[in-house]
Amino acid sequence: MLVLPKGIRHIPGYLDRERQEAVLAEIRAVVAEAPLFVPTMPKTGKPMSVRMTNCGPLGWVTDKERGYRYQPTHPATGKPWPAMPGILMDIWSELSGYAQEPEACLVNYYTDEAKMGLHQDRDEKDFSAPVLSLSLGNACLFRVGGKNRNDRTVSFRLESGDAVIIGGEGRLNFHGVDRIYPDTSGLLRNGGRINLTMRRVNS
Repeated sequence: MLVLPKGIRHIPGYLDRERQEAVLAEIRAVVAEAPLFVPTMPKTGKPMSVRMTNCGPLGWVTDKERGYRYQPTHPATGKPWPAMPGILMDIWSELSGYAQEPEACLVNYYTDEAKMGLHQDRDEKDFSAPVLSLSLGNACLFRVGGKNRNDRTVSFRLESGDAVIIGGEGRLNFHGVDRIYPDTSGLLRNGGRINLTMRRVNS
């Protein structure tokens, strides 16, 4: 039996197919208003393998010049991010255990070749709120460790509709996506995986 670090909670199949499709429809509307863009790493300017956008009052962005940060506008269009859909706010209320509303929802699109290196979510001002993650589309191999990059890690598979909560003692644990499993879901017409992460940025 897989034992996850304290503060890391995996809820398999949290969203049934109907609710996955409802969330996906809202995310398509977000992307139509705030197009996906390729984020780049601080200092090096190396492009990440995911494309991303955001919804909510704030959005997480990164580029060579200014690095990791939250800002209220899309870096390419200069327009405010779209409002966070009500269905996502409802999911936050159901799962987060946190009284205040999320301020940012990152939308990461992974092609079947994309991955995400081990990292901490630490650009927020208050770590008392969890990070709530939802998976849509093809399955992935998710890896989570401890608070130090070299701590032991465990890996498990995330399917379409799964939820993960990173909070409490595990809020600053390193985590990442090692691979996408092609052709494991028919939810997205062109394959790949969408990951949504809802966050509270300010205290």
